[in-house]
Amino acid sequence: MTIPHIRNRVLLGVAAGGLTAVLAACGGGGSGSSSGDSSNDNSAGTGPGTQVTAEMTDFHINLSTQKFQPGEYTFTAKNMGHHTHGLEVEGPGGEKRSKDIEPGQSTTLTVNLKSGSYEVYCPVDGHKDLGMKTEITVGGAPAPSTDNNTSPGNGY
Repeated sequence: MTIPHIRNRVLLGVAAGGLTAVLAACGGGGSGSSSGDSSNDNSAGTGPGTQVTAEMTDFHINLSTQKFQPGEYTFTAKNMGHHTHGLEVEGPGGEKRSKDIEPGQSTTLTVNLKSGSYEVYCPVDGHKDLGMKTEITVGGAPAPSTDNNTSPGNGY
């Protein structure tokens, strides 16, 4: 073998190793960006307030709790189905919607719940009518807060 061939092979190996290092540093995946109160991660929610998991399948929503007191909640929506889903919470003061998520993904949605009745559902076209909805009632004393923020809330 001649010196130029060896040099080319060494350079090719160094380039491949460098590319591998760059790809490993990038984390190897994930798509989309986060905006507002939503994020696109596959881990449990760590947002403010009381944590609630919303497992979404085709076509059902199962909440980790059915007991709600007024206060701040972070819903972690986990798409365990085979279709794109999202999460919307609608009740006193308005409504708040997460971004749509693909199967296997999760997102968070933080809302400030006031006393009253709420509908929690998938806002993707037709999914609510197929049964992806549930109702919750919020009432009683405020939920315990995990922060010391004492500013008044404005609904959502």
